[in-house]
Amino acid sequence: MTEHPGTLPGLSPSEVGRAEVGRAAAGRAAAGPGGARSGVSRSAGSGSPRPLAARLPVARVAVDTALAHLDRPFDYLVPADLADLAVPGSRVRVRFAGRLVDGFVLERRESSDHSGQLAPLARSISPEPVLSEPVAKLARAVADRYAGTLADVLRLAVPPRHGRAEAASPRPEVVSPGPAAVSPGLEAVPPEPGEWGRYPTGPSLLTALAAGRSPRAVWWAPPGPAWPEMIAAAAAATAVSGRGVLVVVPDHRDVDRVEAAMVAAVGRETTVALRADLGPARRYRAFLAVSRGQARAVVGTRAAMFAPVAELGLVVVWDDGDDLHAEPLAPYPHARDVAVLRSRLQGCALVIGGFCPSTDAEALVRTGWAHPVVPPREQVRALAPRVEATGSDLEHARDPAARAARLPSLAVRTARDALAAGLPVLVQVPRRGYQPSLACADCRRPARCPHCQGPLGRAAGGGALSCRWCGRPVAAAVWHCPSCSGPRLRASVTGDRRTAEELGRAFPGVPVRTSGRGGVLATVPAEPALVISTPGAEPVADGGYGAVLLLDGWALLGRPDLRAGEETLRRWTAAAALARPAARGGRVIVAADAGLGPVQALVRWDLGTFVAREADERAELGFPPATRMASVAGTAAAVAELLAAVELPDGADVLGPVPLPPAPSARAVPDGANQGDSSAVGAGRRGPDGATSGPEEIERVLIRVRRERGAALAASLRSARGVLATRRTTGRLRIQLDPLILG
Repeated sequence: MTEHPGTLPGLSPSEVGRAEVGRAAAGRAAAGPGGARSGVSRSAGSGSPRPLAARLPVARVAVDTALAHLDRPFDYLVPADLADLAVPGSRVRVRFAGRLVDGFVLERRESSDHSGQLAPLARSISPEPVLSEPVAKLARAVADRYAGTLADVLRLAVPPRHGRAEAASPRPEVVSPGPAAVSPGLEAVPPEPGEWGRYPTGPSLLTALAAGRSPRAVWWAPPGPAWPEMIAAAAAATAVSGRGVLVVVPDHRDVDRVEAAMVAAVGRETTVALRADLGPARRYRAFLAVSRGQARAVVGTRAAMFAPVAELGLVVVWDDGDDLHAEPLAPYPHARDVAVLRSRLQGCALVIGGFCPSTDAEALVRTGWAHPVVPPREQVRALAPRVEATGSDLEHARDPAARAARLPSLAVRTARDALAAGLPVLVQVPRRGYQPSLACADCRRPARCPHCQGPLGRAAGGGALSCRWCGRPVAAAVWHCPSCSGPRLRASVTGDRRTAEELGRAFPGVPVRTSGRGGVLATVPAEPALVISTPGAEPVADGGYGAVLLLDGWALLGRPDLRAGEETLRRWTAAAALARPAARGGRVIVAADAGLGPVQALVRWDLGTFVAREADERAELGFPPATRMASVAGTAAAVAELLAAVELPDGADVLGPVPLPPAPSARAVPDGANQGDSSAVGAGRRGPDGATSGPEEIERVLIRVRRERGAALAASLRSARGVLATRRTTGRLRIQLDPLILG
């Protein structure tokens, strides 16, 4: 039974009293069978009668509330003056527990399952149907998958309304078909395979898309810059069948590359880009073009995963291991998992691709749900650059200091050869800044802030020391190591700005460009230059780089994280793929021990074997993706209260609780944080005098279950959240299903 908010269990007496006012405002209309009403209702707060809609007088509304125990639709009466405005998918305002809140109309009905009084809709915000039925079902599935609420997911799925953009955007009378489906007699002939012809199953994949079928594949992209054109070819094949296409990529530079390729393949009039940096008006106009059926080929970042593409035929997720695909707001969904849910619900094709797809994508292949699309070894060798490791025995014999040097002689020689040939050189540095981490020069103890114990760093050469947590400056002249009293500091981690400074001295007269937080370059010309970049910000060189130097491999491989090896290899391959093929002189130098698994996989460009071995080892140890994991972080009291309330599935393994460091990156936030609540667990306690007493201590518990019990775990946590919400507890919790970082 769908309840009305005025009769909900778990509301405080004051809330129930306010809800009674809303019910009384519904008027004296007699309830028909099943709770349906006829006659008139009274406007809330006005007492004036409001006739009801003649047809479908009941609206089922998804109310914007993050409270877990109220996460279900509610029925409202539709006044006659809103009958043509409160259409399914439109935004409305309703009275809920004494307050006016926003909501979406999910459907219109003749009657209600609720036997009591129903309140009327307060008003219509907009008659624009921005929430389609497939997206509403997807949002519900995502909320259940991640133990979240529907309201939280809808905030991610539907952008905020922009009235002027909505009024100015043209509204088509008829939904336009796919660009290649305009002619009724057009045969389902896929485009030329192009780079897909390198794959044994590539042409058959395009043929299946053009014929209207829905294959599911994990695609290992070949080295080089061809992947946007390959995605566009798959989009064009899908358009032949008259279906829509959705492509999700990590960042705006990838959006630009794929959008240009898709415009060339399917046309400008049907292609649209959805990205956060467009601004509210442009973003909403682009969203309306999709929801109104004008655009059938969509490319965007993670929020585009919910785009209401008409007759969706294909979803592509590029580089699924990139952490930009993980939503930082509750309920923290990952674009890859949303794509899998959407493929299941809508029966559309799915391609998860990348130079090095994740172990989670490998799990889809192992279960038989998706098929691997892998290029033959001879094709990989023809396209891959030559990769060498500075930590090999051969290089150690040539240069005994190679394993300890940050820029070994092999890297210097390779860079000079590429520059002499008139080609740019890419240098990937794992860390941003100048000297982001410092240590005592005598005992190597990390330098800490005397105020908050955060790490000390230096923003520029000769600049003052400052804390990376609280930002307080620390005078270098008065700093002394608390362990050995030494006054000298050394850089334990070197950032991209310091690296650019060092390379500028090592290669005088050579232009040095940086790409990172201060400014990300999209492309660089085919001329001699040193391009210093952090992972994920590497620009594309015209014709490819002559050399790629991967420095400080220890900083990536040494992270205390379950995915350290997998993530390191993904970042290395993303940079190495930008180099020219070995036949054209392209070389990659990785500064790491040649005996390590990720290094060997890169040298041979045998990425699939490494990912498969990672999956095998994690399965033996009971780690994701072979299992499902939930992370619960918060104050000790809040974590303990949730553990006492939750009924875990059989066989659940509880790990912890363990304390988390009070670093900003480790702070837990409330599950409703995307409502605008900026408070965070660990943000500090305020005393009677208003002073902050320091970060609250937080704990984390990991709950592990077998993969097939993942849905039961999510349901248990969601139910426990509802129990805590009815108790009106003050403890804040952050609940994440399958978090990327477990270290």
